[in-house]
Amino acid sequence: MGKFYITTPIYYPSDNLHIGHAYTTVAADALARYHRLRGDETYFLTGTDEHGQKIQRKAEEMGTTPQAYVDRIVKGIKELWSLLQISYDDFIRTTEKRHEERVQEIFTRLYEQGDIYKNEYEGLYCTPCETFWLERQLVDGKCPDCGREVEMVREESYFFRLSKYADRLMEYIETHPDFIQPVSRKNEMINNFLKPGLEDLCVSRTTFSWGIPVPFDPKHVVYVWLDALTNYITALGYPGDNTLMEKFWPADVHLVGKEIVRFHTIIWPILLMALGLPLPKKVFGHGWLILEGGKMSKSKGNVVDPVTLVNRYGLDAVRYYLLREVPFGSDGVYSEDALILRINTDLANDLGNLLHRSLSMIEKFNGGVVPAPGALVELDRDLIRAAEACGAKVAQHMEELTISDAVMAIMDLVGRANKYIDEAAPWALNKAGNRERLETVLYTMAEVLRLVAVLLTPFLVETPGRIWEQLGLDGKPVDAGWDQGIRWGGFPAGTKVKKGDPIFPRIEVEKEDQAAPAKTEPAQAQQAQQAKEKAVPAPQDGAAGLIAIDEFARIDLRIAKVLAAEKIEGADKLLKLQIRLGEEERQLVAGIAQYYRPEDLVGTEIVVVANLKPAKLRGVLSQGMLLAASDGEKLTLLRPEQPIKDGAKVR
Repeated sequence: MGKFYITTPIYYPSDNLHIGHAYTTVAADALARYHRLRGDETYFLTGTDEHGQKIQRKAEEMGTTPQAYVDRIVKGIKELWSLLQISYDDFIRTTEKRHEERVQEIFTRLYEQGDIYKNEYEGLYCTPCETFWLERQLVDGKCPDCGREVEMVREESYFFRLSKYADRLMEYIETHPDFIQPVSRKNEMINNFLKPGLEDLCVSRTTFSWGIPVPFDPKHVVYVWLDALTNYITALGYPGDNTLMEKFWPADVHLVGKEIVRFHTIIWPILLMALGLPLPKKVFGHGWLILEGGKMSKSKGNVVDPVTLVNRYGLDAVRYYLLREVPFGSDGVYSEDALILRINTDLANDLGNLLHRSLSMIEKFNGGVVPAPGALVELDRDLIRAAEACGAKVAQHMEELTISDAVMAIMDLVGRANKYIDEAAPWALNKAGNRERLETVLYTMAEVLRLVAVLLTPFLVETPGRIWEQLGLDGKPVDAGWDQGIRWGGFPAGTKVKKGDPIFPRIEVEKEDQAAPAKTEPAQAQQAQQAKEKAVPAPQDGAAGLIAIDEFARIDLRIAKVLAAEKIEGADKLLKLQIRLGEEERQLVAGIAQYYRPEDLVGTEIVVVANLKPAKLRGVLSQGMLLAASDGEKLTLLRPEQPIKDGAKVR
């Protein structure tokens, strides 16, 4: 048994949170639940970053105080986390006394040791983003993040000697390759910030008052970097009561959105170095869950409310979609159609169907009692091997933070179990009177469901218990623990199952009005639909290989710009490309070295499959696939007819 300390970013309560924030927090919750299931002593921290000029101005516009304003928003955030059943151990608010006092002590300590000094600051400032910008970073004279006007700010400030620790941080990053993940984020931090050189950091403000006063100079308030980032240690009692600090620090994972990786991998580790504290083991910058029109943003107003989705489709359906749909570390495109597709295919057709048909046959062929298994045949052993391998795959993916791959591994086992039933044909065994073989098959069906319930426990919070209950098992799947829970053969023979309604009814979308609320079909209609879908008709002449529009919609084709290209040593046909998809950079491996020179590709635009599962070719990671046409002799890349912004979606 080990320890595991995971954090989310602390969210800014300028408005209600959206589905993108829920994505981050549900992912952190899955990791925390997984480690608890493994028996690790786990601490899960989340919270809110409540100070700053933006909050003060919003409160003034609303005719209220900043504290009253954030209290209302934070109440909604906590209600959302309760709705999503987020299992956090602590919720830190930067307006809490425990945090304020510890931040003041940290500020004073850094000042007294010479790492903070007073000077004057002048710079372009975006209030909605709480960010200073250089003039060269602006887009059409406006904030590059939100597109709003910036203002020139000049004021007396305290500065933190960030530049003093730059070389030490660079050495640490180079000797700790897992510190910044994924690798693309590490490269960005090194090339865009560390190599050009660090400037000292403004850490106090005088143009607004909503913040923690600098204890020895109260006309200054502590600016966001020292106030917000230190939450990860003030919540553990630092400085002061170090009981939790000694147990859980350093953090195992800081989970953050890619837009704040810079703060967590440059400013935060340097603050820790100045305090003489160990650095977190890993900072993981995940991608955004975006809409087709671009990044979701409270300031832009283009957000999706997770409360509405949970109320419409159910908690586990939304959690499953968030964890399954997006390759962790990459951007994902949210659409309600994709959510419904996941519910109907993965949860209703595959998982729900496996449970319902298994229990129906146990009831029909053995009076609802799970029999003891007899001698195994190779078909049984093959499924058992798949089940045992699944546990190892999930463990590996969770350690590597490839959460969507962990979920896919479980659903692969579900698919294999459905195929097992088709191949074992218990209905035929019953008809032939082959009782011994039938009993082995029925037991195997029940046992694989028991394992699936345990494996799903970190990801879904209601479904595993519902499966457990319908299997007739006592307690909860979480009580089984990881090691015992995923060991084959744990189902108690003689248990009477308790088949209920399908756990995931299919969603019927009104074809005439796509905006109409989705509704669920009655259980009988759902079963009929499932049976209809299982009976695949033979293709008509010329129709072989046709796919439905929803299958095609799952492929995310995008325009990418090639930033760099090079040959892979020892692989004559392979090139390694660095590409940009909008605001995201990735690496691709493509077998085009015989047709294109690396230097001819740099700066050109290509078409890529953006949501392909990452893979390694000759040990090199490839995060997607480019598209090309070939007639067997020649090969040509698919390119846009005229220049277009990289990241644009191919429709």
